Order: sequence, then structure tokens, then C-alpha cells
Amino acid sequence: MTTLVDLDPDYAIWIGVEGRTGEYGDLSPAGHEARTAAARAAAAKLSAEAPVDAVDEVTKTDLLAQLNLELESAELGLHLRDLNVIASPAQGIRDSFDLMPTATDDNWERIAERMSNVPGAVSGYIETLREGISRGIVPARRQVAEVAKQARKHANPAGFFGEFADSAAAEGGAELPAALREGLRSGAAAASAAYGELADFLEKELAPSAGEQDGVGRDMYALHSRSFLGAEIDLDETYEWGIAELRRMIDEQTRTAGEIVPGASVEEAIAALEADPSRKLHGTKALQEWMQETSDRAVADLAKTHFDIPDAIRRLECMIAPTQEGGIYYTGPSDDFSRPGRMWWSVPEGVTEFDTWRELTTVYHEGIPGHHLQIGQATYNRGTLNTWRRQLAGTSGHAEGWALYAERLMEELGYLDDPADRLGMLDGQRMRAARVVLDIGVHLGKPRLDGSGVWDHDYALDFMRQNVNMNDAFVRFEVNRYLGWPGQAPSYKVGQRIWEEIRSNAQRRAGDAFSFKDFHKQALDLGGVGLDTLRSALLS
Repeated sequence: MTTLVDLDPDYAIWIGVEGRTGEYGDLSPAGHEARTAAARAAAAKLSAEAPVDAVDEVTKTDLLAQLNLELESAELGLHLRDLNVIASPAQGIRDSFDLMPTATDDNWERIAERMSNVPGAVSGYIETLREGISRGIVPARRQVAEVAKQARKHANPAGFFGEFADSAAAEGGAELPAALREGLRSGAAAASAAYGELADFLEKELAPSAGEQDGVGRDMYALHSRSFLGAEIDLDETYEWGIAELRRMIDEQTRTAGEIVPGASVEEAIAALEADPSRKLHGTKALQEWMQETSDRAVADLAKTHFDIPDAIRRLECMIAPTQEGGIYYTGPSDDFSRPGRMWWSVPEGVTEFDTWRELTTVYHEGIPGHHLQIGQATYNRGTLNTWRRQLAGTSGHAEGWALYAERLMEELGYLDDPADRLGMLDGQRMRAARVVLDIGVHLGKPRLDGSGVWDHDYALDFMRQNVNMNDAFVRFEVNRYLGWPGQAPSYKVGQRIWEEIRSNAQRRAGDAFSFKDFHKQALDLGGVGLDTLRSALLS
């Protein structure tokens, strides 16, 4: 962990430990070479180590798998095309500010310092993307265009950085010293200008050289899939399973729609729910308050009955994100829990109404028993897990698969007995099944389901619109996300599939002695791992 924090101070911010939090890691090609060398040295050293107990055995297996994936990715030069609409340095440079503490003058000093270092981070990132141009390793043009729009927003002096600096105050609203306020304004101006330079580079240099195809092809996709799952899957079988799972979700939705309005279609039932004022929230303030109340109630109820929830993780903060890009996400607690786990909602501009029936399952997904229980429990297990397993390890398939598994678990426990709330859960499950089909279909160049050609952006957008009931701004963002982040979207539903298979196998082995509560505790006590490691640890 010390090496990671030294190479990339963002890790210190994410997990809440001491580090050079006013600085950035080196995002230039030289910085990537340094991280690759560190990964290669760590893999060699770890290979030579003999585990002393079961915890070490799991750590060695999983960490070696991750290090080898990093080395394989570096060999292919994936960092040279690391640009997408949701999870690339273009967002990460800014996103880190959301997790920085703001209670004291010293906290704001670090923020001012980090703002002043944004130009260096952006410059290094541009240098890396520029090398990608020279080597012909470039992202798709669609991603470049969308990220350029995001960068333009941050380049606005009245955008995120300027607004953040202007809002600065110590805990309790205390006024900051004049020199510090000036440092924040200066840092904000520098950061905004740097994003303007990034936008210029993307529009004038990278876009003309970027790829025409959104899909990355089978070989690269297989690597991304392994990275997001921590498991190797049969991509063609998974594509066919995704089609079947999507049909199953549609059938289940149709039956549930009939419980809401007898004889109604899914669309008719949704129209009835959307016309019900008792299920509508107006404005982000009402959304945030409802999220918090729902989360608090779930934590209190589940802690009494179905889960052993330590006091340290019973606090979840529900937040409206400072961006307007779309998406809902979770950030884990700091190492000492001084910063709690947080659920963030990035509400697109112009979206002002929200449906509670659609989003109840989202709170369970992001909170308890979803991400917050899973990640908070790992962070809490200081006595048995090393820092890597507690706060840094794991895959999207492990985390997001658990969160979807948690949604279904809440249905099993009776928390979605209202057909409207259950329809909301199924709406999300249908979306995740559709993403398996769309993601593999586009990136592997599969034939369209209607036989009219092969998957592409326009077909993917139409397909998604047919299978989700979301604001069109969300749908467009989601499709662009899938195209630029191959393998990540299917990891939710595929991860859920693997979690459910593991539980079924464990239940079959134990028979009448099987305990859901014990199974969940044993699984979560492992901390973050890949899904192959999870299967081995729970079923060997």
C-alpha cells in the first residue's frame, strides 16, 4: 500500500490515510512506467513468498492475478487510450476533490494545493494520450467528443472549481483566512484553465486521430472482462445467457405490471405509477432527504434481524454529487471511518422529478445490504484483513454483483412486497441484463437481434431505450459509458450470476445446516477479491 500511495496520492484520499494529498501521481508515460515497474517487482516478490495462513493464501492468489492483469494491460498500452465518459483520468483528476475533508483550514490548504497541481496532472495525462496518438493506440472518437464536453464544463471559471473555491468555509461556517481564500481562488483558476487546455487537446489533436469504431474487439474485450470480474467467462455463452435472462426479466415485469393495474402492460403500469403524486419527488433536496431517510430505516431494520452490522458502518451519507453527468455511485469510508461511506447521485441538468418506486432498490443497492455493507464490513475487519484486502482489492463483478444480489435478497426478505417497488427492482434488473447483451454485442461485433446487421451505437441506443424506463439524458450517458468502458457494465449481472451460483452450491453442500446469515458473513469477511478467488475460498 505504501508504494501505491507514494506513486499515486489519490489512494491516500480514497482510503483516508496520511499522504501527499495536495499532489497528484505522475500521469505521464514516465509515471506509467514507474507503476509498471513497481507491479512487476511486487509480482516477483509475491510469487516467492509462502503464505502463512488462509488470509495470506487468498491475498497471494488474488493480488498476483491483479498484478499480472496490470502487466498484461501495460504491455498492450491500454493506458495510452485511457479516456471514457465516466472512469478515466479526465474525470478522476476532478473527482478526488469530492472525498477530501473540508473541516479545517489545513484541509482547505491541501485542497488549494491540489487545485494548483491540476495543470501538472492534466499535462501528464495529455502527454500520455499524445504518445498513444503516435503509436496508433487511441480511444474511440465518440468518447473523445463526449469527454471534451465534460472538460469544457470544468473549464468554465464559474464551473466546479470556481464554485468549490467560492463555497469554502471551515467547519461550522467559519471564515477562512484571506490568504487561504486567495490561494483557493488562484488554484481554481489554474485548474479551470488546465481543463480548457485538455478540451482543446481533445478537440484539436486527439479527435482527428481517434478511432471510428466504438467496439474494441474480442481479444481486448476478454482482457477487460477478466479485469472487471476477476474471473474468466465464455463470452459467447454469456451473450446467449444475457438474451435469455433479459426475456425472463421481461416476463417477470409483465406479471408484476398486472398486479399494479390488472391486465396492464409494463408500459401502462409505469404510466400509472408516474401519474401517482404519492410516488413522486420534486427537486434534488427532496431526493436527498428521501434517500437518507430510506437508508437510515433499512440500516435500523436489518441490523435487528438479518445482518450483524457493526456500529461503525451504520452511518451512510446520501449526497447529491457536485457534477451533472448522470450516474449513481458509492464511495467507501476512510480507514478510520471519520469520513463515512457515501451514496452519490449525479443528476443531469434539467432533471427535477424522481420516482420513489423506481429508486427504492437503488438505495438498497448502494447502501445496506449492498455496497455499504460489503465495503464497510471489509474496512471494519482491521483485525483479520490487511489494508489491501480491506480497502483496495476486489473487482466490479464482486462489488456490483453483490449489490444486485442484495437487491434480490431484499425481495426475498419482503422489503419489495409492494408490486410498484418490485417493478422498480425488475426495471433495474432488466437494464442490467440488457447491458450484458449490448456490451458484448457492440464490442464483439455480434449480429443484431433483429438480423439487420451488426451492433453499433445507434442500434445500442434504440435497444436500450426499449429496455429501460429512464430519462433520455440518462440513457444516452449510459450507452456512451458502455461503449467507452468495455466489460464493466456486464460485470453487474454476471457478478450476480456467480454470487448466486456460489450460494446455491454452498446451500446444496450444507443442506439443512445452511445459514444465510453465516454465509453472508463468511463471504463479506473475505474483503475484496476476484470472483474466481471468492468461489475457491467459499467452496473449496
